[in-house]
Amino acid sequence: MRDRPTHLHDMLAWYADHFVLPLPETHRFPMDKYRRLRERVAAELPGVTLSEPPAATDAELCRAHDASYVDRASRGELSVNEIRMIGFPWSAQMIERSRRSAGATMAACRSALRDGVSVNLAGGTHHAKRASGAGYCVFNDSAVAARMLQAECGIERVAIIDLDVHQGDGTAEILGRADDVFTLSLHGDRNFPFRKERSHLDVALPDGCGDDAYLAALDDALTRMSARFDPQFILFLAGADPFEGDRLGRLKLTKPGLAARDARVFDYCRRHDLPLAVAMAGGYAEDIADIVDIHFATVAAALRHATTR
Repeated sequence: MRDRPTHLHDMLAWYADHFVLPLPETHRFPMDKYRRLRERVAAELPGVTLSEPPAATDAELCRAHDASYVDRASRGELSVNEIRMIGFPWSAQMIERSRRSAGATMAACRSALRDGVSVNLAGGTHHAKRASGAGYCVFNDSAVAARMLQAECGIERVAIIDLDVHQGDGTAEILGRADDVFTLSLHGDRNFPFRKERSHLDVALPDGCGDDAYLAALDDALTRMSARFDPQFILFLAGADPFEGDRLGRLKLTKPGLAARDARVFDYCRRHDLPLAVAMAGGYAEDIADIVDIHFATVAAALRHATTR
């Protein structure tokens, strides 16, 4: 097993909510969840050290994205249709926040290599493809971070465990044919995106899937991944949107069920002695407090993992 870290904090968490993405008041994306999550972590989890990430550079983004797309997005030169697919109005703040979000997942990966686990309090922008954005995702932080680990950190094999309720189609389009990354997506069959890409392992769940069936499917998926791939690092997208109260989710997981889901991933990493970076991914419950509860429980579980592994 790895040595326990000797520094004062138990776990680093990275945040970028103060890089505000200006949205119309009627916009349905719950942007305020990030600020509320950070404030709750600061108030209730003294073992977590909060830190601001650097912005992802063009060179870092271009390990996963087409250089022309990165340039056009940054300059505000995307077409009306490309902006419509992303779902946010273009602004310089949108690009800065997207770079910071990708930077936060890379920073969490670097921290996890030292400490065993680290968290991005946002991230999980898994609909962004190599040359386009979609579904509130501009740059794909998981793909960018996976390639950073391989280019800079001596990690050869990365597994991305995507447990957002929506398929990680962008991640699959960028990395799904790679032999040095394994993309696992457990998602709602009839949910967005309606044209799925092919991950290394896709598990499509029916509408109304509850805790027991979901957890059984996850156990099977982790077993199948282990039979096919030997990761050295895990990226975990811990979406809050499989929750039964989610407006867009269509599944029926309870909060205890989502906590059990997280525990499965942390236990897997503990058994295999794998460093782990966690991103929050999606959440669209009617009450933002429910989204924050779910994400907070994930961060608290990650902290327990950091202090007990």
